[in-house]
Amino acid sequence: QVLFVESGGGLVQPGESLRLSCAASGRFFTTYTMGWYRQAPGKQRELVATITSAGMTNYADSVKGRFTISRDNAKNTVYLQMNSLKPEDTAVYYCNAGGLFSWGPGTQVTVSS
Repeated sequence: QVLFVESGGGLVQPGESLRLSCAASGRFFTTYTMGWYRQAPGKQRELVATITSAGMTNYADSVKGRFTISRDNAKNTVYLQMNSLKPEDTAVYYCNAGGLFSWGPGTQVTVSS
């Protein structure tokens, strides 16, 4: 069983930055490709970025060049550095391993002037 706890969200103005963290419990964290997902009000959850156990990354076109995903396997933690935030980035952000495990509480990111 793997559990996730996301943190680091908040209210920021357009153009500002945030760094999200996802702490994972469970013995096999390091073997999974991890992803950050987001769900805006009235919309389906979407995949934002992924990182393999070896550190290879992939991004949704909407965040490419602005967001950076990373992981620290020693700490069982995945990060999402979000720069140049836009109002359309407003959502609840979650981490998971491809939806294989229960979803955590998420962390709210609100970008507004």
